[in-house]
Amino acid sequence: MDLREISFRLGSHLSFFLSSLSLSALTKMVAQKFLVDLNKPLVSQVGHLGEDYDEWVHEPIVSKEGPRFFQSDFLELFTRTAWWVIPTVWVPVASWFISNSVKSGLPSPHVAPFVLLGIFVWTLAEYTLHRFLFHIKTKSYWGNTFHYLLHGCHHKHPMDSFRLVFPPVAAAILALPIWNLVKLICSPSIAPAVFGGILLGYVMYDCTHYYLHHGQPKSEVPKSLKKYHLNHHYRLQNYGFGITSPLWDKVFGTVPPPQSKGEAKRR
Repeated sequence: MDLREISFRLGSHLSFFLSSLSLSALTKMVAQKFLVDLNKPLVSQVGHLGEDYDEWVHEPIVSKEGPRFFQSDFLELFTRTAWWVIPTVWVPVASWFISNSVKSGLPSPHVAPFVLLGIFVWTLAEYTLHRFLFHIKTKSYWGNTFHYLLHGCHHKHPMDSFRLVFPPVAAAILALPIWNLVKLICSPSIAPAVFGGILLGYVMYDCTHYYLHHGQPKSEVPKSLKKYHLNHHYRLQNYGFGITSPLWDKVFGTVPPPQSKGEAKRR
């Protein structure tokens, strides 16, 4: 066997070894990618996506038919809420809080201004929660699962009408620390009126949010709000966090930049 033949055989073996190694590495990479089965309950799956979750959840599926969350019918029941449940549950609760301010000695002429203050405070809470909690970046199993239940499901299935407004139990959990903060800041007679206003602001928010997805506005203001919000879903998810108003986006510099000509052509 001459030197050229030895070199040829060594080269062939080395080439085969490297190609086998590359194939093995590629197989491992594919194995690490978790594929979500949309025909099975999603909540137990999304945690496995790891770092790929953020990209996956912001690739919307535009269908009015929502996914199944849990295998259990009992748990599934708590994930679905019709829009009219929100005013039905929370307007009476807000009214009860406001009436408590009157009973606590707040003069009647002072009630409306503090309720309006509460509505205004809600607009800031709406922006803050949406930007810093609902759009938190996650990659752990439980982090992804929590985010999907909280807000990710809405971005993945934005037209699912029964997963659009907050279930009352989840809303109550978020409302409790806000109520404790209001009590800490305000006097006992003022706090219920302010918190009642916050609750009314929340009702306006959730009903407006539902309308922006499923309503067909005719006048200019709701048309503009709808376009603004859908821009957040389908174009720039890290901008446009205001739902009822773009006020705080303007204050904090998160108004979406205008669409470029090249971007418009691609669309």
